Amino acid sequence: FTDEIVDVLCNHCAPFNWSDISPTIFGAVFESTLNPDTRRRGGMHYTSVQNIHKVIDPLFMDDLNAEYQSIVETRRASTLRQQLIDFQQKLGSLTFLDPACGSGNFLTETYLSLRRLENKVISTLNKGEKVIGFDDFIYVKISQFYGIEINDFAVTVAKTALWIAESQMMEETERILGMNLNFLPLKTNAYIVEGNALRTDWATLQTDKGASPLVNNQEPNLFSGFTTQTDGTVHHYDYIIGNPPFVGFTFMSAEQKKDMQSIFHSVKNLDLVCAWYKKASDLIQGTDTKCAFVSTNSITQGEIVSRFWSFLNIDILFAYRTFVWESESADKAHVHCVIIGFCNKNESTDIEKVIYTPDNGKVPAKHINPYLIDAPDIIIESRNKALCDIPNMTSGNKFADGGNLILSIEDYEDFAKNEPQALPFIKPLLGAAEFINGKHRYCLWLKDVEPNELRKCPKVMERIRKCKEARENSIAEGIRKFAATPTLFAQITQPLHCTCLIIPQVSSERRKYVPIGYLDGETICTDKLRIVPNATLYHFGVLTSRVHMAWMRAICMRMKSDYSYSRDIVYNNFVWPAVVDVAKIEQTAQKILDVRANHPNSTLADLYDELLMPADLSKAHRANDEAVLAAYGWPKNLSEEEIVARLFELYEKLRG
Repeated sequence: FTDEIVDVLCNHCAPFNWSDISPTIFGAVFESTLNPDTRRRGGMHYTSVQNIHKVIDPLFMDDLNAEYQSIVETRRASTLRQQLIDFQQKLGSLTFLDPACGSGNFLTETYLSLRRLENKVISTLNKGEKVIGFDDFIYVKISQFYGIEINDFAVTVAKTALWIAESQMMEETERILGMNLNFLPLKTNAYIVEGNALRTDWATLQTDKGASPLVNNQEPNLFSGFTTQTDGTVHHYDYIIGNPPFVGFTFMSAEQKKDMQSIFHSVKNLDLVCAWYKKASDLIQGTDTKCAFVSTNSITQGEIVSRFWSFLNIDILFAYRTFVWESESADKAHVHCVIIGFCNKNESTDIEKVIYTPDNGKVPAKHINPYLIDAPDIIIESRNKALCDIPNMTSGNKFADGGNLILSIEDYEDFAKNEPQALPFIKPLLGAAEFINGKHRYCLWLKDVEPNELRKCPKVMERIRKCKEARENSIAEGIRKFAATPTLFAQITQPLHCTCLIIPQVSSERRKYVPIGYLDGETICTDKLRIVPNATLYHFGVLTSRVHMAWMRAICMRMKSDYSYSRDIVYNNFVWPAVVDVAKIEQTAQKILDVRANHPNSTLADLYDELLMPADLSKAHRANDEAVLAAYGWPKNLSEEEIVARLFELYEKLRG
């Protein structure tokens, strides 16, 4: 040690009272020691105590605490004592697996929660009595806890945290009983395995090479968590919990992709966390094991739902919809998560389902589907043609120009001053940010412009040369081929001289309504907008309604938590009303546009801010919502959940 470290240890750390510090702090410390790139590639994001309880409380702690409260209300002393003993033995029989345990936060906090509950039992059982020895009345041991972790140092941290937790709980028991317990040295051991969870048999904790990775010479058939029967069956864990790695397919290493291939075979573009769900689903078949994982919210959205959920044979017991991740480390993970609790599909018939909402709501549900809504297990498939007879939707134009055909306001002013002959070739450019926030950009629109006209514009010619160079030097083969036509956008999808309905690809989830509007025939749009040529006021009215917004929110992909509107999932699968008073919806739709025009100095971002939306605009939208609901024959007071459930039913019927 250096003198500085000695000073920190002896003069700063030693005098501090560490007895009430949760061992889960090691998870935050461990995360902080990792190189950010290493952590990102491994998908390592360690969990706060608050988020751990979002997993373990609805999965088992709420029920255990309720069971204890029910027992202590028993009036007959002998019955009370026996029920408490039975309950304590139950606590000591439960087994837990975290197959991505990291530094052990889930296992440690679960152990602490169980021991605190057990100490309540001990306190009730032994009031006024002195107890000799402790092995006979402390049932919850860290040997009930199992974990798999790929990082060797994290394995050591996890074991250490559990030992410290055990020591803390023993001291708490001492205080309850008013006596000293000779519990040191600690004799029990949690079974934390160093290994790749996707190549390890969770039932035996053996690697795919067949060798047990356990330390301390413990053999699999000695584990208290399960025993091997003569017929070869294996008793699995009571609960599987954890926070598997957050790694999207694009960012996976070659080894991770190989692991995914071994589990899902031909399916691609699944997040790494999906493999943990698949292994858990396979393991719990035919058992009453319950599971809960923290996951990136991507597995409940967009196209990944249809690719992934067919692999699982589970029922969802409870779910936390998208929430912002909180970590105890200094460098917090900036991700948006869901929590999904589940069990074998045949085990949930009599279990009450619950959906937890971002505003801390708790909503009972009859059935929770993969989109985390109370609706049947209907999967929305990607389709390139709409279910209903509506105008085709496409995306705006794609540049791939190295920024050389795009002009800022300053660029436009420079052309106006120094090369005015180029102004006929410059058009307004609109993307999602410009549309919503009222910003201005321009572009060089050189389609059908004669070469001799371009030669008269040296500044334009310079930008054309740079566009060609940028495309030639692109690492993407698909972009390099467009170097042959450097005067044009890479993809031109927008019909000119045609009014189009436009929807931003990405929009804030804080808005009740995604801002939708019209694009005139002389403005060029980017691929950040979805466009519907020749759309009528009726189409605008339905798409901007609460009905369509509810559908979009339920199934769309998210960018973090923001809505990402897609043609193939959201638009093409939306079921339009069959019998419609078109004139009525056109009238309410026009009213929305008229009210917007009455606020010329406010952007759409201003107008659709939930705190700032003008009363007249809010009123216009409510009238439009009621007209669209009436077109479906539905009451105007339907909740968003009820709207989505009905749309799912219509979708299932129309899809056939």
